[in-house]
Amino acid sequence: MDKKIEKKRFNKKTILMMVGGLVFLGLVAYGYSLSLHKVYKADADKITISKVIYGDFEDVALLNASVVPLTSVIVSSSEGGTVAEIFTENGASVVKGTPLLRIANPNALSNYTSSETSITEQINQLRKVRLDLEQNQRVMSQDMMVIENSLRSATRKYKTDSILYAKKIITREEFSASSQDYEYYMGRKDILKQAIKQENQSRVMQLKQIDVSVTRMNESLETIRQNIENMTIKAPVAGKLSSYDPVIGKSYNSNEMLGKIDVMQGYKLQAGVDQYYINRVKEGQKATCEFDEKTYGLSVRKVIPEVTAGQFQIELVFEGKSPDELRRGLSLQIKLTLSDNSKSLLLAQGQFFQSTGGSWVFVVKDGQATKRNIKVGRKNFKYYEVMEGLQKDEEVITSSYDQYNQYDIIQINK
Repeated sequence: MDKKIEKKRFNKKTILMMVGGLVFLGLVAYGYSLSLHKVYKADADKITISKVIYGDFEDVALLNASVVPLTSVIVSSSEGGTVAEIFTENGASVVKGTPLLRIANPNALSNYTSSETSITEQINQLRKVRLDLEQNQRVMSQDMMVIENSLRSATRKYKTDSILYAKKIITREEFSASSQDYEYYMGRKDILKQAIKQENQSRVMQLKQIDVSVTRMNESLETIRQNIENMTIKAPVAGKLSSYDPVIGKSYNSNEMLGKIDVMQGYKLQAGVDQYYINRVKEGQKATCEFDEKTYGLSVRKVIPEVTAGQFQIELVFEGKSPDELRRGLSLQIKLTLSDNSKSLLLAQGQFFQSTGGSWVFVVKDGQATKRNIKVGRKNFKYYEVMEGLQKDEEVITSSYDQYNQYDIIQINK
């Protein structure tokens, strides 16, 4: 009798195939999981982890400031040209009127000379007109003297003949002749008197116009002569010459800065401020600085809002007496107060901000960091003020995210 042999359900080959299939499915699932959550493995010693704390937020900005004179005066030339002579060196102490250099400009000098000659000729012509007016006045005065003399003679004869005619000593024709002479000279005198009056009125007006014109022309001459003299640049004030580096033959445009004169009557501070603070820095805000182990108060005197290379400039002045040992060019660190202190959640500053702008961070828990959206407010030289998204004592990666800002999870290897 034959024995029935039962066939095994799973042989070795089948089992191996099933195991391989499961491994394959696991790998696929793992890959899919990785595609959903990108993981970056980072060494703990290559990242910086900071803890969120709760404390006083000191709303200040630390700035590096340079000491500059309180007042500086720009030295420039009203006329462009090339440097012909140099009389003073950079850094020299000068008094007002000290010659610094001479600018040569042949074209401008030629124009000035031509203008000076033309104006001088016009002044001489006006002076001739004045002399002619005065000469005409003398002629008319002489004419008046002649007429008055003739009138006096005619008047005497007329009066005498009137008496003689009344006594019938002379004829009517003789009396008529003397009467006509009298009336003639009386008429001539009246006409000349009216002419002299009109001439005097016209002469007075013309003389005033001539005086005004000559005055203006003399002012123009003085300006021309001053411009010629201004080709020798002189110190406008007393002080110390700086930013001054002329070279023989170097060309300058009109009103181009040749240098500065620092008036040595005190100092101020100039500082560059990150454009992040441009809407928060105002004139009158207070600041402090340390110098020789003493603290000095400052206030913002001027805010220059133009942003260059990510910064705008401010000027600060000392409140009260400034340090005695200050010198131009010294660097001081100042602490600019933006508002009063307040209690807040605080996160240490770090390079992560350059990648995220403070909108999200990697929060660390149990050796793994995950992305989380946050909101930050103000910042100072040490902390960001946390408004939303983090709790006290949570840990955050605050170093640069440049290598893994596209990942969702960071596995931290110790």
